[in-house]
Amino acid sequence: MNNRLYTFPKPQRLKSRKKLQQLFAEGKSVRTDQVRIVYLNEKNGLPEIKCGVGLTTKFFKKAVDRNRIKRLLREAYRLQQALLEPPHGSLSIFILFTGKVLPDYATIFKDVGLALQKLQKALNAANIKNT
Repeated sequence: MNNRLYTFPKPQRLKSRKKLQQLFAEGKSVRTDQVRIVYLNEKNGLPEIKCGVGLTTKFFKKAVDRNRIKRLLREAYRLQQALLEPPHGSLSIFILFTGKVLPDYATIFKDVGLALQKLQKALNAANIKNT
């Protein structure tokens, strides 16, 4: 087992304000019950995947709860990022938690996995369409 598959270092994190604005303005999305992934696939640039996580303060008023959910989202993505094939260009994704109650890890892990599978299918369909 290669431990490099299960890392989520800083260069893979989506932090650029300009990139986030572009992602939410031009990006497409896939969703499951409690997770929505907004993605933007650009053909130019280095083949890399950048990921960010977030949620709304509407249902989770306490920062402790929001931070826990973001930590669980990052962990679920870190362990399942191998489901995504390396893109031909740069791929920016943002994972949003859309549930209304504080989830457990198993629920988040399952939903993130399903959302990543849907994302990979959408990317494959877009590649076939563009070819």
